[in-house]
Amino acid sequence: MKTTTLKQKELRTSHKAVAPIIATLLMVAIAVVGGTIIFVFAQGFFSSSQVSGTPTIEAVKILGYDARAVTALQAHDGNLMLAGSAGNSDPNKEQGERVAIYLTNDSVQKVVLGEVSFGGYIYQYIDASATGLGLYDGANIPQGNYTVLTATPDSLLAKGAGELAPGQTATIVLDLDSDLRIGRSSQFKVTTSNGNVFVGTVSVGQQSG
Repeated sequence: MKTTTLKQKELRTSHKAVAPIIATLLMVAIAVVGGTIIFVFAQGFFSSSQVSGTPTIEAVKILGYDARAVTALQAHDGNLMLAGSAGNSDPNKEQGERVAIYLTNDSVQKVVLGEVSFGGYIYQYIDASATGLGLYDGANIPQGNYTVLTATPDSLLAKGAGELAPGQTATIVLDLDSDLRIGRSSQFKVTTSNGNVFVGTVSVGQQSG
């Protein structure tokens, strides 16, 4: 039989931990190495983002609207549009009549308007000036579409897309795709080409802003 000496027992049962100072230094070293690796990866990302140029933050503010049952709607600049711009003064807002909604681009870059949703229906932009339809002739804007009025009495946005320059305010003119009941609130939602969504509420038969 082997005889276990007292010194051998002490060696077997004695397990000393790493000194607290060494453990702290190791943790600091690991943190520094990890932070350096993250910084290197992040530096490449931010550099490519800065080189890409224009920021993609968009801010579109809904300033007000004119959804009255009148013959002439008011534009964003406070002036009346041409006669017949609302349709007629019948107490109802009917299919084929129009609603005006005022938007401003608070972004530092242009905003391209995509689809507009109002009262549960989706409206697509049309360059009414290019088609020669105008706002107030017999054909008006094709039903279920919208155009952009930049100034009164009849300055339509002459572009293939609904673009708002930085700081620009304009009137979105919808040609209604359905009858709307006076006194009811309907949701207005505009989606930009970058997928950002801005929402407001329009009280049919009233004016705001």
